Amino acid sequence: MRTNTDVGGARDTTRLAVVVGALGVVFGDIGTSPIYTVQTVFSPNDPHPVAVSPASVFGVISLIFWSVTIVVTLTYVTFVMRADNDGEGGIMALITLIRQRGAGGSRRATVTLAALGIFGASLFFGDSMITPAISVLSAVEGLKVVAPSLEALIVPITAVIIVVLFLFQRAGTAAVGRLFGPVMIAWFLTISACGIGGIARHPEILEALSPVYALEFMIGHFSIAFFTLAAVVLAVTGAEALYADMGHFGRRSITRAWLILVFPACILSYLGQGALILQDPANVSGPFFLLAPSWARLPLVLLATAATVIASQAVITGAYSVASQAAQLGYLPRLRIVHTSEEEVGQIYVPWTNWLLMVSVLTLVFAFETSAALAFAFGMAVTGTITITTLLFFHVVRERGAPLWLVILGAAPLLLVDLLFLAANLTKLVHGAWLPLLIGFTAFTVMTTWQRGRGIVTRRREDEEGSLRAFIDELHSLDPPLHRIPGTAVFLNRGKETAPLAMRANVEHNRVLHEHVVIVSIETRPVPRVPRSDRLVIDALGYTDDGITYVSARFGYMDPPNVPDVLRQLEGADIECPIEVDTASYFLSTIELRAGDTPTMARWRKHLFLATAGISADAAEYFGLPRNRTVIMGSHVEV
Repeated sequence: MRTNTDVGGARDTTRLAVVVGALGVVFGDIGTSPIYTVQTVFSPNDPHPVAVSPASVFGVISLIFWSVTIVVTLTYVTFVMRADNDGEGGIMALITLIRQRGAGGSRRATVTLAALGIFGASLFFGDSMITPAISVLSAVEGLKVVAPSLEALIVPITAVIIVVLFLFQRAGTAAVGRLFGPVMIAWFLTISACGIGGIARHPEILEALSPVYALEFMIGHFSIAFFTLAAVVLAVTGAEALYADMGHFGRRSITRAWLILVFPACILSYLGQGALILQDPANVSGPFFLLAPSWARLPLVLLATAATVIASQAVITGAYSVASQAAQLGYLPRLRIVHTSEEEVGQIYVPWTNWLLMVSVLTLVFAFETSAALAFAFGMAVTGTITITTLLFFHVVRERGAPLWLVILGAAPLLLVDLLFLAANLTKLVHGAWLPLLIGFTAFTVMTTWQRGRGIVTRRREDEEGSLRAFIDELHSLDPPLHRIPGTAVFLNRGKETAPLAMRANVEHNRVLHEHVVIVSIETRPVPRVPRSDRLVIDALGYTDDGITYVSARFGYMDPPNVPDVLRQLEGADIECPIEVDTASYFLSTIELRAGDTPTMARWRKHLFLATAGISADAAEYFGLPRNRTVIMGSHVEV
């Protein structure tokens, strides 16, 4: 017999495992920012260099501390992560919350805010490409500190590490978290110890925790401090991954890990680096690695490399979630999604997204070659995503009934900080900040084109299919009656209004129909998951004796749309059409898309839509249909 103590102990162990898993997946990005942030601020290659002086060092470290506190701890951990959609986070969750509430009744406002959110999600894809490149490069560049002769090996080593990382993704988030969690614990303890060592040599740096130094630097040296923000923002890279990965581990686990370990460790490292530079301005080149004693620098490089691989993991898993949600909400074609955990539905692997990211990351590594060259591109992606997330969050808060004065009081200072970071990064446009904007606009164009084209195809397809009710009435009026053959046929359909093309073709050309017919439509609701008790809606379509039943299967955008599995809920049920799932034949209606001459979209968008359609996952696999009992019948539609 289990006691309350046993149950409580098991629960505590589970919570600890989730926190460790979150450390291994969520915090790699923001946890490795100390490697390159301070170095980038004082880099002599910066187009707006910051001279090393006690005032600038105290000002920069104070800016970093308060930026992390305001953007990560206050904006994301305290506020934004409360705006979940049944446990799921990320910018796509905010979009669904806005769509559910209709943006205060204004369709134009809803469309505008949803489009802004889609652009934010597009920038996150840019972040997902840049993060692995800059993170792993910055760690491997530590080899220059240990042995300058190894500099030529930095790019090849980085490329090999990245390939191995993406090949490992199919093992699943849980496996990655179990492997990386203990590594990240060692990482945060190590950078804490190095930071404390630096502080001990120059304890005056602790004064930088006062906001006075940040304000004095911004006000007294604004022409310098403003441009410095473009590099300071690197300290908060990864905040968006905390929110995007919330569905994998939960808000509570992420919050605990951040406040107890990650936040203190990062701040100690920044303070230690500031102290080291105060001691000797020559230390601005690689201050993170120079904090360690000479004998420990090579082990630190190896540990940093492992940690930056984990940093890449944070945004990769976030990209999977965003891609999956975008596909379910109609902004991307259906993608092949592999659920890698039997316990956590949110833990997924999206092969197409994985390989696209791998190719993109390798391209960036070979094109830019150094982390410094990628730094400004990185900042632009992060600030754009953070600013849009903050704006959408406060809109959701307002729609939930918060007083306008309270929303303005909370939003104004936080948005001011975000907009300052965004403006500072825009000054680096020609120095690399154009890259995430290009990626973002490209992804945005693809997603909005797919949504537009999908609507056009749906309307054309509805015209071809005709009314389902009228079709059923026609079947009943046939003389002689249609020949019915033994067995169960399941026709997948887009909705209740139109007849399945495959069913219409079967009747018109083969003049037969199965004795038992189930028409199934998949409805994706704007929630992550739909309870099994609410999943099915059954309609006899006006006749209770014809063996034809309509079933609407409701799924959340994080639910796997497995049709045979959901139909098992009907086995043995008291309905007119007995379901024989294990022997049923499944019929799919496929559409061959062609670019027509009608002015529905610009011609280049038509071809983009057709190209995007080519990445659609196989419908039979996507819906979990048995290959040996699935029949595919097609038609064509002009866009």
